[in-house]
Amino acid sequence: MRRRPVGIVPAARGELALIDTIRRRVASSSARALSLGIGDDCALLRFRSGEEAAVTTDLSIEGRHFLRNLHPPEAIGHRALARGLSDLAAMGARPVAAFLSLGLPPELTHTPGRRNRAWIDRFLDGFLPLADQHKIPLAGGDLAQAPIALADIVLIGAVPRGAALLRSGALPGDVIYVTGSLGGSASGLRRLQSAPRTLSDRELASHLWPQPRVAQGLWLARHSAASAAIDISDGLSTDLNHLCEESHVSAEIASSRLPIFLGASLEEALNGGEDYELLFTAPPSSRIPRRISGVPVRAIGIVVKKFKSGSHAVLVDLSGGKKPLQPRGWEHFQP
Repeated sequence: MRRRPVGIVPAARGELALIDTIRRRVASSSARALSLGIGDDCALLRFRSGEEAAVTTDLSIEGRHFLRNLHPPEAIGHRALARGLSDLAAMGARPVAAFLSLGLPPELTHTPGRRNRAWIDRFLDGFLPLADQHKIPLAGGDLAQAPIALADIVLIGAVPRGAALLRSGALPGDVIYVTGSLGGSASGLRRLQSAPRTLSDRELASHLWPQPRVAQGLWLARHSAASAAIDISDGLSTDLNHLCEESHVSAEIASSRLPIFLGASLEEALNGGEDYELLFTAPPSSRIPRRISGVPVRAIGIVVKKFKSGSHAVLVDLSGGKKPLQPRGWEHFQP
């Protein structure tokens, strides 16, 4: 999943040298969608006839989205790209090009020792293999000195005109589905914070190396199977609320149907976030397979008419009791 080191880099590099290093490292990336990549004032992209662009942007900020004392640089790079790819997946969009802007303290561009590699090189060791996996070339970006590390990713995708998956198409009677499992990232972060030296990458894979469901989103769009979709980046409770708001509906979720990651709690499955799974709705007549491109798909509830109360969703337990499912996932600027 991660790119092998490409050798020891110079002890310190200025902006132009860094750009040249990045340009050489991405030279072998898939570039079928590029007419012109890194090296000019703008990149030039190719689109197929009848497609429209899907554009998403995501910030990853030290101290908010990652911790340098806990998260390996490779995982930070992987996660920065995975966030944007998950947005494209939720729209059923084909990845076309990535643009990466980095703000870095100077020490992260230096080689700390003869046998070590610079933080930025290790960041690219995580970023570029995921880009190669999804055949999305790094087409440009920007570099700047900053007091803390941050990565701003812009992704361009393509989707047949009028075929994008939206949050606004769910109707009463539709079935609610999720891909994969829930709570793995939150559970991994909890364990990483409590015992960082005793855990392997494999045990923390859901948190450190999330896999965006691009193939699953493309399948749903290609088969016109979903009526609405969103990625679970802020937590099931919050993202389900977003989908219900845009579709002007409500939802009933069965707690017993939730695919909870082994070792995660119900609270982490509902509110943890950063699972980057797809939450989507489909008419009962849609033939949704149990697996799409190898990833499990689970029906967890049903869309209903909009509640008169303020809540958009309820959680149904084994006895049939219902309680409001409040959006308690991630939201910036909240106390």
